[in-house]
Amino acid sequence: MNVTSLFSFTSPAVKKLLGWKQCDKEEKWSEKAVSALVKKLKKKKKGAMEELEKALTCPGQPSHCVTIPCPLDGRLRVSNQKALPHIIYCCVWCWPDLQSHHELEPLECCKFPFGFKQKEVCISPYLYKCIESPDVQSLAYEEPKYWCSVVYYELSNHVGEVFYAFSTSVLVDGFTDPFDSENLFCLGQISSVKQNSTIEKLRQHIGKGVHLYYVGGEVYAECLSDSSIFMQSWNCNYHHGFHPTTVCKIPSGCSWKNFNNQEFAQLLAQFVNHCFKTIYEFTNVCLICMSFVKVTQYQHQDVTSTPCWIEIHLHGPQPCLDQVLTQMGSPHSPISSMS
Repeated sequence: MNVTSLFSFTSPAVKKLLGWKQCDKEEKWSEKAVSALVKKLKKKKKGAMEELEKALTCPGQPSHCVTIPCPLDGRLRVSNQKALPHIIYCCVWCWPDLQSHHELEPLECCKFPFGFKQKEVCISPYLYKCIESPDVQSLAYEEPKYWCSVVYYELSNHVGEVFYAFSTSVLVDGFTDPFDSENLFCLGQISSVKQNSTIEKLRQHIGKGVHLYYVGGEVYAECLSDSSIFMQSWNCNYHHGFHPTTVCKIPSGCSWKNFNNQEFAQLLAQFVNHCFKTIYEFTNVCLICMSFVKVTQYQHQDVTSTPCWIEIHLHGPQPCLDQVLTQMGSPHSPISSMS
């Protein structure tokens, strides 16, 4: 289809905006993208179309945000492709070779930038700048002195000392006699003045507990208890396409992969240019929460609302996250994954 025949079916408003097109994609894709945008802008208050035209006509000159409602999953569909709204229109009008949102950064004057979790997102291309994103793949990875630490909780109370895993194979059980203190974390020997009869009764069911082991960049949990254990892992839920807060049941005698270093790197690449608040939330990927009682028995249906549970901190991926935060820089104060 040539340009003449294409424009014969294009509205004047769309045709005008296509006049500033830089995108190398097929003409029909650009037309559909701009046509969808025009429909959205015409539903908004008067002046949105004019503001966009002003920005495209005078690149580099001060302009206001041109926003559209954020899609439910964050992406817009154009033809058979889905992409982030600001990526689509920055690609159409400014940077045709744009590959991902990691290459864009909003200007300080942009009030509705991508990544701020607002109801509207700015798609004005000249309120973003093209940058080089931190190279996640080149980050130096070093095995830490201990690959994880385990913290025991009763409800919201941290009880006892932190256990540090020097060995790649660790047992967490409900007994009281640690024959091998370096590889064994015995919860039965931990006491608390806030402990009630309900907690004491539930602790008796921990038994042989759980076997945690780290091999080939992956973390596994094997249920050794006679009863099932219940796990909450952001990384694991990402792998299976579950909601981030999903709680997974591990029956007695079964194993479950909780974490994968390669998938962590992929997730980190997706988050690397988000706002600092989002990066802080990303540190949850380095945590695994595990309960020894059924989570659905409790009102909030969350591992951290149960009477006895453990929190596993993975120390391997945290330095990589710190390196990315350092590359991103901070406008106010030093930032790390432990902030």
